[in-house]
Amino acid sequence: MHTVRLSKAALPHLEASDHGSIVAISSVSGREADFTAGPYATMKTAIVGYISALAFQLAGRGVRANVVSPGNTYFEDGFWHHAEQDMPDLFSMAHGLNPTGRMGRPEETAKAVVFLSSPVSSFTTGTHLVVDGALTRGIQL
Repeated sequence: MHTVRLSKAALPHLEASDHGSIVAISSVSGREADFTAGPYATMKTAIVGYISALAFQLAGRGVRANVVSPGNTYFEDGFWHHAEQDMPDLFSMAHGLNPTGRMGRPEETAKAVVFLSSPVSSFTTGTHLVVDGALTRGIQL
C-alpha cells in the first residue's frame, strides 16, 4: 500500500505544481509469471493497475501517473550480486534469459524515471515503461 499512501499524500502538492508527476516502480515480475510468482509478483501487478487508473482519474487535474518496470538489475550488494555468489544456478539461469547478455544497471532504470518525471514527457500518462533489455517477450497492449 506504500504506493497508494504516498500518491495520496503527495497529490495536493502535485496538483499545485506546474508539472505534477507520479512514477511508480513495479517489476517485470508484475507483467508475466516468473520464479517470483506469488505475493511479490501479485503486488507488482497491482501497482500497474493502480497507476493506470490513477492516470485516468488525474489527467484532467494536471497530474500524470506512469509506471517503470525494470527487469533483472545488477548492483553491488543487491539481490543478483548475492545470488551470483550464493545461488549460482539461479544467477546463471536469469543472466542467460536476457538476449542482451547482461542484466540492467540501476542508472538505466533511473533515466527512465527521470524522463517520465520531467516536463519533456508532458503528454505521457498511463504508460507502463518496461526497462528490461528484451527480457520479457509478451506484447504489451
